[in-house]
Amino acid sequence: MSDSTALSAKDLIAQYGGIALDKQNDLSAVIGDNNWTVDLSEGVMSFGDQLTFPIQIMGTFSHSSETFLWGWANTQSDLPENLLQQAAQLKAYGEEHQLPLFTTGQFECAINDVHYIGLIASGMFGSSAYYVADYGSGALLVTIKSEVVDKVRTDSPQRVLTVFPQLISLFEMDHQQALASYLKAKAFDVIMKEKELSATYNGSTIVATFDELHRLASLNGQLS
Repeated sequence: MSDSTALSAKDLIAQYGGIALDKQNDLSAVIGDNNWTVDLSEGVMSFGDQLTFPIQIMGTFSHSSETFLWGWANTQSDLPENLLQQAAQLKAYGEEHQLPLFTTGQFECAINDVHYIGLIASGMFGSSAYYVADYGSGALLVTIKSEVVDKVRTDSPQRVLTVFPQLISLFEMDHQQALASYLKAKAFDVIMKEKELSATYNGSTIVATFDELHRLASLNGQLS
């Protein structure tokens, strides 16, 4: 992914990354070690015999060429149009805001960038989670909507203390902006100062400090 592409999407990963990565924990708790199968004619992905979820296709990643191909640009696979609605919306968003990440049909990237796209898409569209389905020569990136996953969502403030450090270790972003967005998405009341953030929820408090570049310096919680 080029520097210009990564920079142009920083605000989006800061806005949506925390809550989207949080949801990945919920998905993992639901699907466990089950293998995946996909039925494009039905528009669903299944994990084992009991779990079948509606999906939207974002695109595919090739391990050999290390490129990502958006679903709307994949004219050879004849993907169902109804499964490409979110990908098309991201393209339109990218055209409106001049974000090459969403408008370049195919581009070089690493597998980590596929997760980057998944987090943004999951957050923007209020999905239950995203999933990178590896099929050997490549991987299919989808978003999932499922009441089963939504119902296991935890409001535990403790998760913030584990998920947020993981998020900022994986992707570049404004740490202060990202933590504020994440906490607000989890219904915390957030108070921002120049280099400090405090947030409360149901008797629990999380306090963070940042350096002059808005990078996280400390993250602590008093959890009820």
